[in-house]
Amino acid sequence: MAPGRNDRSPGLSRGRGGHGADQDDHHHDHAAGRFQRLPSAGTSLRDSGATDPSDIHNHGVASRYSLDVTLESPIQGKSGHVSQGGTRRSARRKWKSDHKRKKKTKTGPARMTWKERVAARLAALYQLIIVETILRRKPLPPSADGRHIPLNPAHVGKHGLVDERNNKPYISNFIRSSRYTIFTFLPAQLIYQFSKLGNFYFLVIGILQTIGELSTVGTWTTIAPLGAFVAFSIAKEGYDDWRRYQLDKVENRSAAWVLAHGVRQNPQNRPKRFSGKGWQKEETEVEEKKRRDLEASADVKLGTQDWIKIQWQHVQVGDIIRLHRDDGIPADIALLHATGPNGIAYIDTMALDGETNLKSKQACPLFVERCSTVEGLRSVKATVVSEDPNIDLYSYDGKVIVDDETLPLTLANVVYRGSTLRNTSMAIGVVINSGEECKIRMNASKNIHAKKPRMQSVVNKMIMIQLVGVIMLAVGFTIGYTLWKDPTERDSFYISDATVPYVEIFFGYIIMFNNLIPLSLYISLEIVKIGQFLLMQDAEMYDPVTDTPVVVNTTSTLENLGQVDYIFSDKTGTLTENIMRFRKMSVAGVACLHDMDLQKEEDDKMMQETENNKNKNKNKNKKEGKTKTLAKLTEAVTSTLQERDYDSRPSLAKTPTTTSKSQWRQSIRPGDEPEMKTEDLLDLIRRKPDTPFAQKAKHFLLCVALCHTCLPERTDDGRLEFQAANPDELALVEAARDLGYLMIDRPTNSIKLQTTNPDGSHHVETYQVLDVIEFTSKRKRMSIIVRMPDGRICVICKGADNVVQERLRLRHLAEKKAAEISRRASQRLSMEQGIAKRRQSYQGGGYASPRGSLNFSRPDPQNPREAWRASVVRRSVELTRLSRTDDAPTWQNQDLSPRVSTDNPYSARPSGVGRGQSYNSADQLVEDTAATTDAATFERCFQHVDDFASDGLRTLLYGYRYIDDDSYAEWKDIYHEAETSLVDRQERIEEASDLIEQKFELAGATAIEDKLQDGVPDTIEKLRRANIKVWMLTGDKRETAINIGHSARLCKPFSSIYVLDATLGNLAEMMRSSIAAVEQGSVPHAVVVVDGGTLATIDDNEDLAALFYELVVLVDSVICCRASPSQKASLVKTIRRRVRKCMTLAIGDGANDIGMILASHVGVGVSGREGLQAARISDYSFAQFRFLQKLLFVHGRWNYLRTGQYILATFWKEILFYLVQAHYQRFTGYSGTSLYENWSLTVFNVLFTSLAVIIPGIFEKDLAADTLLAVPELYTFGQKGLGFNYWQYLGWAVMATMGSVIIFYPAWAIYEATLFTSDTSLYAMGSVCFTVAVVFINIKLLILETHSKTIVIFGSFALTIGGWFMWMCILSQTYKPAIGIYSVRDAFLHNFGPTLSWWVIILLELAALVVLDLAVQSVRRVYFPTDVDLMQRIEKDVAKERRRKADSGEEGEGMELEQMAGVASVDVAQKQQGDEDDGWPAAAQGHGKWRCNPDYYFDHVDSRQQRQHTPEAQPKPTHQQTAGMNFSRPLSAAPPRRDHS
Repeated sequence: MAPGRNDRSPGLSRGRGGHGADQDDHHHDHAAGRFQRLPSAGTSLRDSGATDPSDIHNHGVASRYSLDVTLESPIQGKSGHVSQGGTRRSARRKWKSDHKRKKKTKTGPARMTWKERVAARLAALYQLIIVETILRRKPLPPSADGRHIPLNPAHVGKHGLVDERNNKPYISNFIRSSRYTIFTFLPAQLIYQFSKLGNFYFLVIGILQTIGELSTVGTWTTIAPLGAFVAFSIAKEGYDDWRRYQLDKVENRSAAWVLAHGVRQNPQNRPKRFSGKGWQKEETEVEEKKRRDLEASADVKLGTQDWIKIQWQHVQVGDIIRLHRDDGIPADIALLHATGPNGIAYIDTMALDGETNLKSKQACPLFVERCSTVEGLRSVKATVVSEDPNIDLYSYDGKVIVDDETLPLTLANVVYRGSTLRNTSMAIGVVINSGEECKIRMNASKNIHAKKPRMQSVVNKMIMIQLVGVIMLAVGFTIGYTLWKDPTERDSFYISDATVPYVEIFFGYIIMFNNLIPLSLYISLEIVKIGQFLLMQDAEMYDPVTDTPVVVNTTSTLENLGQVDYIFSDKTGTLTENIMRFRKMSVAGVACLHDMDLQKEEDDKMMQETENNKNKNKNKNKKEGKTKTLAKLTEAVTSTLQERDYDSRPSLAKTPTTTSKSQWRQSIRPGDEPEMKTEDLLDLIRRKPDTPFAQKAKHFLLCVALCHTCLPERTDDGRLEFQAANPDELALVEAARDLGYLMIDRPTNSIKLQTTNPDGSHHVETYQVLDVIEFTSKRKRMSIIVRMPDGRICVICKGADNVVQERLRLRHLAEKKAAEISRRASQRLSMEQGIAKRRQSYQGGGYASPRGSLNFSRPDPQNPREAWRASVVRRSVELTRLSRTDDAPTWQNQDLSPRVSTDNPYSARPSGVGRGQSYNSADQLVEDTAATTDAATFERCFQHVDDFASDGLRTLLYGYRYIDDDSYAEWKDIYHEAETSLVDRQERIEEASDLIEQKFELAGATAIEDKLQDGVPDTIEKLRRANIKVWMLTGDKRETAINIGHSARLCKPFSSIYVLDATLGNLAEMMRSSIAAVEQGSVPHAVVVVDGGTLATIDDNEDLAALFYELVVLVDSVICCRASPSQKASLVKTIRRRVRKCMTLAIGDGANDIGMILASHVGVGVSGREGLQAARISDYSFAQFRFLQKLLFVHGRWNYLRTGQYILATFWKEILFYLVQAHYQRFTGYSGTSLYENWSLTVFNVLFTSLAVIIPGIFEKDLAADTLLAVPELYTFGQKGLGFNYWQYLGWAVMATMGSVIIFYPAWAIYEATLFTSDTSLYAMGSVCFTVAVVFINIKLLILETHSKTIVIFGSFALTIGGWFMWMCILSQTYKPAIGIYSVRDAFLHNFGPTLSWWVIILLELAALVVLDLAVQSVRRVYFPTDVDLMQRIEKDVAKERRRKADSGEEGEGMELEQMAGVASVDVAQKQQGDEDDGWPAAAQGHGKWRCNPDYYFDHVDSRQQRQHTPEAQPKPTHQQTAGMNFSRPLSAAPPRRDHS
């Protein structure tokens, strides 16, 4: 491991939350106790002997939390040996299942498609010819031994230092996240716009129209609107990219201070002009105050004449840059000096690698003394030799040469761009990489292309079909003209010389029917997307705390939001809030909950919202005209946020205590609640201070308050804050403060604690710190040796539970109790997995997996009405589960933990262990006998640790021992000798530390929560139900990632977690075993965990990569830890390539997430604590992860539906309208004569049918937002392409063809038979067809096909129809009297308009068309109903019930969706009571009668059978009663016993 990578020197963090990688190592992640490492098939971690130091599950006792599971190969028996009973039939079944699975997952080898190969070759040619040959930008060769950067060079040019690789100045520090430059924008956009097949087609048609002999409809009618549309699209894309550029300017124009000497000694190498309005070249008042405070605190002189202020974009390689506390790092630098203790600078790398702990960085020893002053910086003759720029964030090689003395430069000495200086007054460094050569920019994706919606490829294929249709029409009519010409033209003297060349006939028809591929398709689509963009400014996705609304940066991929299959999420700042909070503890056998911080946060949140509203009101008063509008908007936002609670976790059954109900909600088992709160604990200690329990509790709190390396600090306003290098320690110290042990000072070698006496007075005690034994990743613990006020010496140790446990005085007893807890946890896990598998096995009949759509069974076509009713009844049962916010099975909320003194896994826990039990006071929770009995204390404490880890919390064990002065003095000599050793110092320190860290007494355990954002578990659960796989890609440690996976519900309590680790070897066998287990269906929920190093090994081997990507497609989720930004992006790209037709979404908040956000189909940025780097580059951004629900389930689905319906409707209306022209050509001698009047034909799409497709494309809502949020399964509508596919296109085309026949032939037949005394002109008959087409298009699209009918819909309908008849009136008066085939003058007003026959024809044709359409829809709804049909029916029933209650004046708000969904469930459930066998209905055992959701059976039908068996109904067996019970029956064979009261 590179030096400095795990430097664990105690740093300082001002009250910041976050999750430290260093603390990860000595936090025992008990949630990981639910996974198996799988070194090989049939081998558990316990058998493998794996001792990976990066994993908290070490060999030995720690493996008690690993589940011993033997994975069976498909051709092996239970023992893992090859089964001799295999048959060809089983092999055939296996092959078929594999074939179906592979076909379903659509995975394939990593080989590129022909499109990718062509694109790669074109890119290579472009690089060779354009970039390298013409532009002369050849790749830079590697330097001989790295870049040499002198601190005080003798000669510096006006452009700074020169890069040795090309003898040109180093690149500037300007960064660009926008996609285009001023030179590449227009060419790239032209290529992008004409890659759309429709645009290219119209370009060809437009060119043909310029040839006068071919066009019958004008010269510029296509090319002019095409040019306007393309220009509009290019301008819109340019505006989007300009906004990204504006955000880049904020970073590029940030201020930095560089030394006016060195590379800046040449006055010509100093920036003369600065970009940006309001830029102050001189020192501002804030900067002056910061400098003076720094000079006073650090005792340094920072003369303004020695430093110059520049912008980040002007920083150069070789610049000596000065950083102040909380400043961002503008470029990669090597530290020269820092004002921290021992010259240490504490760096926050959260935006770089996702880790929340502060890294300690230190200058090279050669710089420490020489660069501590400005004079030293000006005089030092040193050269930094740095490696060439590369993407590796976790290693660095360099050296420093000072006066012929050379020392290595390591990762501990450099700081990368994207980091932030924390808790250090000042740091000085020399720039080694700038701009796009910085590590963070090297990891960012390059040459980003504009993202295309998935629909575009489908639309292109549909356009190809339309194009083939146009060509077939042209060919057919050309052949028709040939057949017509021979007898007719030859025998007709008046046209004997009017022969038209076949080429002109063919191309004339091509041009005539070119609108079958409508140009308006793209023009109107841009209008539709702008409307959708405006409607996405949703008040429910506004975060009032940070005052952050949702931001849509692009309109290109709006419909992609409704088709997402994979979500790749960052952890830090995206799922979590980067805040650590002390949440639980176990002391003397009693578990306590600490939630004092939650109420304070709620109060602060309310104050912040109030302040935001006040600020808004101030801004509103500035502009009087906007006051009312803004007031309404604020009121709407506030009311909306009050009405909807996105967290919406299930309410907890209150456990009576002496304090108020807990504010904390756990995400793993939401029904569980701890027994005691820390307020109760403090009250108990106050009332009974001398009991054994109180004495142990006080000593444990004292251990928490002493065992850390935090420092107190007074702020300017007098508040006391703590600085900590690790956020976990900060959480512990703050908890000790809340519990009465306040550290007020930490002078040299002592700690001062302030406590409160019973009379309210304060008491301060001083504890002398004799030694601090630091934490290391190998030790997984830290210890502190203090002299108590009474003179005794105490050794306090905290660390991973398995590490502390083996150092207890009663080690063997502890190991025995830990083994019992591990065995019971395994039993519980087996039972949960068994029940989960049983549930899944019942979903194979009439009901599909919950991950799919509702997939209801089809009704019997023999009796449509009864079949429909039965279908509604059956399906309504489903909605009870589907509409739950949290569909976690109720059996997860059972008391599944075992009894302490027995092997019975169903018995109740003893006092202090059971969950959800009711007590009248905290006194009943405490048993002094248990507090004084080591066996009971061990058992309960280890059980609590297991429970805490199940809740997704990070656990620590505390131990202590008292030693005499002689023993300490003897040990101190050994330790001092180890500290001063020049050989194997670290090893000798660890050996010496181990001597004193023995024979501890168990003090207690703590549990820290890496605080999730509100609503994260519920959001991930709903995403899972929506058939979306959520992957977590993070740079943090494995244990931290697994912990968050549990708390965020990526991992279930019954999940099997497969950890892939290349350091264990035999990686291929691990993956084969995992694939076999998942394929066999023996794993109800599987999660793969892989680290960045293993992922690199996999990507380097094609065979391993094939196995890996086959495995990850099968499992439910993937957690990738220690992943670099480039690995995140590469993983997203690989999934896009290997999983065919998948839609990916990446979400993150930091600069390290930019690569994967750009690599995915949809990029979402979170405006989080890591800054706005991801938000500004993403397609969409908001403040909270939970807003994904509304973004995908509501707006995504609506946009997908609207866009798909718009495209299909556009094709439909063009086919309907122009096929009428095609029918007419048979009767015109294939001359190309138009049935329609020219001006009407020109404005057909613009005036008379544009609103019919645009308005539904913007406003249509097939289902209400509440329904879509309550039933996430409806999201599969877009994943499966149910709203836009080729079959629907074919159906709409067939209906259009039938409609064109109905429109033309009755009109032709009637007008052919009409006497000449009536107006039988071509214009009169054409007007009939035109009117019927316009009216029916608007009726169908605005009335029949639109579900959400509003005033906008009806207004558009009235406006369009009225506008058409107004248009005919205008034409009648505008045309001049003329003789020709189109007699327009006065025709509508005086000729055919007033006649009854003309109107009757229109009405009859319209009636026929409407009846045909309604008949087709009715057949589809009765015989082929969809999920949407059912949900619309239920929504109507709910609305009726609400209106009925409102009209009758009944109390209540009416029946809700969840209630309506279960109306018919009782009758269905009662029919199943007769089919029972051994506690399960016969249908559930495979008889095929139970066709409803099995979860509903578990939660409702089975409940009546179990009421008399609930724990409340029967007394729980005692230990003596359960001792002789027979538990040979499989655990999963018994139905779950739950309380349904």
